[in-house]
Amino acid sequence: MQIRLAVISNAGGSGKTTLSVHLAYSLAKHRYKVALFDLDSQGSLTLFCGLNQPEPEHTLAAVLKDDFDGNWPLTPCWSKHTDKVVICQGGMVLTETADELVLHKRGAYLLGDRLTDYPLEHDLMIFDCPATLGPLPLMALAASTHIIIPVQLEPKSIQGAAHLLEWYYYHCKHLRLKPTPEILGFVPNQYDARRAAHRQMLAALPSQLEQMNIHAFSEIRDSAEFVNASGQGLPLPIHRPSHQAKDDFKEIASQLAALIGSKSKERVKV
Repeated sequence: MQIRLAVISNAGGSGKTTLSVHLAYSLAKHRYKVALFDLDSQGSLTLFCGLNQPEPEHTLAAVLKDDFDGNWPLTPCWSKHTDKVVICQGGMVLTETADELVLHKRGAYLLGDRLTDYPLEHDLMIFDCPATLGPLPLMALAASTHIIIPVQLEPKSIQGAAHLLEWYYYHCKHLRLKPTPEILGFVPNQYDARRAAHRQMLAALPSQLEQMNIHAFSEIRDSAEFVNASGQGLPLPIHRPSHQAKDDFKEIASQLAALIGSKSKERVKV
C-alpha cells in the first residue's frame, strides 16, 4: 500500500538527487514517513543528506546480497529538523552490485523481493537512480508503483527522455509488471527564464507529453542555492528558508501526498 517512486533519467545532471531530496523533505513536513534509496554508485544522496561515506555492509549493496536477514541499513537524515526521513545509502560498491544483478536469477525483481519479504513501514519510498538505463534503474522500475522523470530543457536531454520512454514501455511488458508503474510526470529542471531556448521548450513540452497522456509538472528553476544547500548537506528550505525556489516542488509534493492519502483510505476499507 506504499507509494514507491523511482526517479529515473538517463542523462547526467538532470536533477534526480535534488528532486529526491526535496520531495523527501516536503513529504516529511506533511508528516509522512519517507525512505530514500540511493541506487547511484556516486553516492550523491550521501552528500545531499550531509552524511559520511558508509561501509559496504551499511549500504543498499548489503540488502541485495543473498544472505540479507532483513536488518535494513537505514540512517536518519536531517535529524535536527525532522524524524521522518531515513536513507539506505549507496556508493562505489554498487558498481559491483550492478554486475551481479545481470547474472542473478531474480536480478530485476530483487529490490521488490526484499521489500516484500522484509517490509518497511514508510509511506513513501524514493529510489534515486543512476544516469543509466542499466540493471539498477531496471530493478527500481520493477519495485516501484510510480516513476517520475526529471529532464533538462536541452535537445539532448529531451531526446534521451524519449529513449527512456521506449525503455520503460518495453521493460514493463518484458518483465510483466502488474500493475504497471505509473508515470507520475516529467519535471522540467534547471529552468532559466532568461534563455529563449528554455522558454520555447518549456512552452512546447506539455502539448508534446499530452499526446502520450503524460503530465508535465511546473518547472524547477536553475539556482546556485541548490548547489550551496547540497554542499551543506541540507534541503533548500532548511539552508535558505526564505528562498523562493523552495516552493518549486510543491505541486509534485501535493500530488504525492494525495496519492498516499488515497492509499491509506484503501487500506482502511480493506
